[in-house]
Amino acid sequence: MKVLKSNKPTSLFRKLGLATLVPALIAGTVQSAIADSPRSYQSHQLLENKLVIETSDSQVTLTPLNSAALEVHYQRDGLKQLPSFARSNQLKADVQAQLSVSEQALRYSLGELTAVIHKSPFHIEYLRDDKPLLSEEHGFFANQTMRGFRFKLSEEEKLIGGGQRVLGMDRRGHRLPLYNKAHYGYTTESEQMYFSLPAVMSSNKYILLFDNSATGTMDLGASEDSVMQFEAVAGRTGYIVVAGETYPQLIEHYVDVTGRQPMPPRWALGNFASRFGYRSEQEVRDVVKKFREEDFPLDALVLDLYWFGPDIQGHMGNLAWDKNAFPSPVEMMSDLREDGINTILVTEPFVLSTSERWSDAVASNALAKDLTGKSKQFDFYFGNTGLIDVFSEDGRDWFWNIYKDLKEQGVAGWWGDLGEPEVHPSDTVHAVGMADEIHNAYGHRWAQMLFDNEKAANSDERPFIMMRSGFPGSQRFGMIPWTGDVSREWGGLQPQVELSLQMGLLGFGYTHSDLGGFAGGEKFDRELYIRWLQYGVFQPVYRPHAQEHIAPEPVFHDRKTRNITREFIKLRYRLLPYNYTLAFENSQTGLPLMRPLFFENESDLALMDNKDAYLWGNDFLVAPVTNEDIDEVAVQLPGGVWFDYWNDNQYGGDLARVDVDLETIPVLVRAGAFIPTVANMKNTREYSSAKLRLDYYAHESAKQSSGYVYEDDGVTANAFAKGEYQKLLFAGERTESGIAFRFNQEGEGYTSAPQNRSVELVVHNWQQAPSGIHAGTQQINLVDREKQFADNTAWYDKRAKTLHVKFNWSEQSQALSVNL
Repeated sequence: MKVLKSNKPTSLFRKLGLATLVPALIAGTVQSAIADSPRSYQSHQLLENKLVIETSDSQVTLTPLNSAALEVHYQRDGLKQLPSFARSNQLKADVQAQLSVSEQALRYSLGELTAVIHKSPFHIEYLRDDKPLLSEEHGFFANQTMRGFRFKLSEEEKLIGGGQRVLGMDRRGHRLPLYNKAHYGYTTESEQMYFSLPAVMSSNKYILLFDNSATGTMDLGASEDSVMQFEAVAGRTGYIVVAGETYPQLIEHYVDVTGRQPMPPRWALGNFASRFGYRSEQEVRDVVKKFREEDFPLDALVLDLYWFGPDIQGHMGNLAWDKNAFPSPVEMMSDLREDGINTILVTEPFVLSTSERWSDAVASNALAKDLTGKSKQFDFYFGNTGLIDVFSEDGRDWFWNIYKDLKEQGVAGWWGDLGEPEVHPSDTVHAVGMADEIHNAYGHRWAQMLFDNEKAANSDERPFIMMRSGFPGSQRFGMIPWTGDVSREWGGLQPQVELSLQMGLLGFGYTHSDLGGFAGGEKFDRELYIRWLQYGVFQPVYRPHAQEHIAPEPVFHDRKTRNITREFIKLRYRLLPYNYTLAFENSQTGLPLMRPLFFENESDLALMDNKDAYLWGNDFLVAPVTNEDIDEVAVQLPGGVWFDYWNDNQYGGDLARVDVDLETIPVLVRAGAFIPTVANMKNTREYSSAKLRLDYYAHESAKQSSGYVYEDDGVTANAFAKGEYQKLLFAGERTESGIAFRFNQEGEGYTSAPQNRSVELVVHNWQQAPSGIHAGTQQINLVDREKQFADNTAWYDKRAKTLHVKFNWSEQSQALSVNL
């Protein structure tokens, strides 16, 4: 959230004609850093399953992280090192690396990844299955002003990564700033945004992570076509290489190193009421009442900065209720909670010198310092301010005590804003270093402070932590990022798939946008708003949010807008079994909820460029409508057969031309998929799968298929590890006589789990009434009309070509057969 526009970061260079000069100057600095005589091997030793190598100018430590991931840390006298922020402490200890030595090289094999350390000139090459994967070019370089690494790029290689940028999916050929920085009102181009990531995923199936939090640059073949170069002004001189046979396996190996995202509370997948911002307790109550009157489900309400002051400027850092506007906040939040609505508060890490907490923050040693050792003060849009030092124990303790008090009052979740930090003078002194050394890890450390204290206070609860900036590995602290202050126009909607895909592939599977757009907009654009909220159903967090001159909440718009968006939001809730299972998969494997099409055909490099369509989980293919006045969308297909979710039309080949109107966007379902849904609800607290619908998309190309639903109580942390869950598994196999279905259950169950379920199985693309249906040995009778449809009966819809079968699922394992 910010209220002033800013220029694109490269606009000044372009105006002055320096777009090529600046990289050349930097390249000269790098060349001076690598101009010394070639590095050579001197000796090595194995220490605690680490390979430590002495070279002519540095010590190199290779640390196995798992069978497919290796940390490489170069150290040289006089170069200050920081700890790894990216690595999780929960690493596998059973990696048995094998070392072999020859006259020319050391060969260090982890199983799925092998490092070949060439002695002279010294450089490290990486292999997977004994085939070249990646190689240092010069490798490590450093001088007094810059440090980094150089790697070779292969000719056809594509590179995804760098975090939030709007540049297209393949970032090769770009020189990317590594400095988290707000970009207010961005649209279809941005080289520098809120959440940069010093990491790439290659089409050669490796991830390379520069584990450095300092101000820097990632040059992906921009200055030299065949060289990938990481640069930073300070910080850790280490990197992590991860390999994988497939992209999903690569991601799993990566989050094994950087940490898995814990499951959020189930309510995080519901609908949010949010704007900049609600100004009073009465307005909050009126908004909630409006959602109920208009029959819109609602699970959370977000309070922006007006909860602690009446104006935008002058109050940041108060972090206490403005009792004039919110006279009884504890009672208000209790009433919301009674109605199933969770309260989320915005907080910022800035404490204005005019705020009520300034003196206490200074006295408590909570703020970052200036060069004289005093609390650093500087000006930015919101006023004269200091910055909480989240790298110091005093700063973290002071900040957490405020959160602790608010949590005890009834706050359910946190929204950390401006955490780049938005303004961060270079001469700011933190407990571990200067601002430019740790800038990109500020939001990471803030999230860790929240997560660690939340878990210490109640280890059984799932925290909700939404933040604008972080670092690789921040996902292990439950961080839910959003894509910042996007412009409220078609150009703002268009890059949202790219942004979420890029972030999701590197650990941040809950990256989402302010639905409807945040910044600007002179008047309400109904079509744009509807299209954005339709897309929102099939992305991680459903949170319309905007500047208040145009209402972000659908309940305040015209009847047509309300009617269309209401049905899509209700669909979001009906899909909770599917969406919650995606959250479970993400917590176990790191697979993002939104997945790129190239997951379907990893050999088709052209699919890597697609930023207009994506997979929602395994079984939906979604192509948002991102232009006005569209009645047909050309959707690139990754192969296979797909059904239109709205009308069962079938598509195959490389391209589907899908007709749309204002009430639909292209949503396709994989042939053979099971799509689970439940009944409508007013919020997720009413969730139950006691009545479960399974839509099965039958097709001759899908001989066998399966799916499952993961369920727990929606609130208990680590429910799966504790055995407090159920998995509902289903499978279908085409036979000569029809389709044989199997239904199984796993897990020890959870509080409020249904003892048995009434299941409606809907078989799509069924061309005639079946000759017989059996649930186990029991025959299920076919009724003539839908009105007669009840438990243990079936009904065939001749017009829609769908067969509906209703049966009770009470056994651990159950069979059902449908005969032609």
